[in-house]
Amino acid sequence: MTNLFTPTQLGSIALRNRVVMAPMTRSRSQADGTPTDMMVDYYRQRAGAGLIIAEGTYPSENGKGYCRTPGIVNQKHIDAWAGITEAVHAEGGKIVLQIMHCGRCSHADNKSPQSETVAPSAINAEGEVFTEQGMKPFSEPRALRRDEIPEVIEEIRLATVNAFAANFDGVELHGTSGYLPAQFLSSGSNQRDDDYGGSLENRVRFVSEVLAAMCGVAGADKVGLRICPGFPFNDVKDPDPQETFEHLLVDIQALEMAYLHLMRASPLDIYAMARNFFKGPFIINGGFDRDSGDKAIAEKGATAVSFATSYIANPDLVQRLEQGLALNTVNQATLYVETAEGYSDYPFFDD
Repeated sequence: MTNLFTPTQLGSIALRNRVVMAPMTRSRSQADGTPTDMMVDYYRQRAGAGLIIAEGTYPSENGKGYCRTPGIVNQKHIDAWAGITEAVHAEGGKIVLQIMHCGRCSHADNKSPQSETVAPSAINAEGEVFTEQGMKPFSEPRALRRDEIPEVIEEIRLATVNAFAANFDGVELHGTSGYLPAQFLSSGSNQRDDDYGGSLENRVRFVSEVLAAMCGVAGADKVGLRICPGFPFNDVKDPDPQETFEHLLVDIQALEMAYLHLMRASPLDIYAMARNFFKGPFIINGGFDRDSGDKAIAEKGATAVSFATSYIANPDLVQRLEQGLALNTVNQATLYVETAEGYSDYPFFDD
């Protein structure tokens, strides 16, 4: 019987089980985006997952949104990430990098002085973002000029090049949570009057071109996309997300990508959307345990299931799920602090 613990394949990436570690921002990088030694320990400990999707990582200085999040912009970033991928591979694990351009979901205090906050249109996102000085409203974005859009696509392509230089097994585009791809897709944040805005066909163009550029680096069989249609986080306003994302998935079908990563937070029937419009493997995320994860695979057609919060406190999550062992409890107070406490110090069951 196919379940969480049977091997599978996502494009060219072979998984020894179907338990995926979801990407989670943990704010343990240096201020300049360089991954730290404690991140090596953190990811090594969780290498028992069939696949680790490493936390959202900015592809350019303009793309950074949060403090102490990692980058994949320069050689220092590449070298530090290479230490992490080496540690995961030494344990027999697989790891892909999630590329996350935050667009308008940022504050100037979290970015380098030379960078800007850019978006499809000069429309502020409602809400606040954490900074080292506390919560602050999102910075006002500048609308990207038409000639700058290919430059942003190239930044993401180069980030993909850098990820493979750091020996990642693949890359994932963060296409949800109100970040730049979602900003282009949504009519509430994209009010352009050129060929990247207005009609549905124009609004999906940016994401389609970004994915094509990423797939051109080392093959589409190493590229995934994460979406959550209709998820309003970070002020996403789309009157018809079903139509938007069905059009997007049809538009990218010919790429034959490695996987689609879907969040159950969507108000839509995302299982049906994945089966009917993607035509490839898909990962489902959102509050699963062993029984519901097995059912998602056996009954709903999911290829794998990704776990987020459970992986924060349980580095040996696969063993605990397979053997029915009790789970550690997450310490909410240490989710985004700068120390190893609440990060790489959670005990294994055998300890």
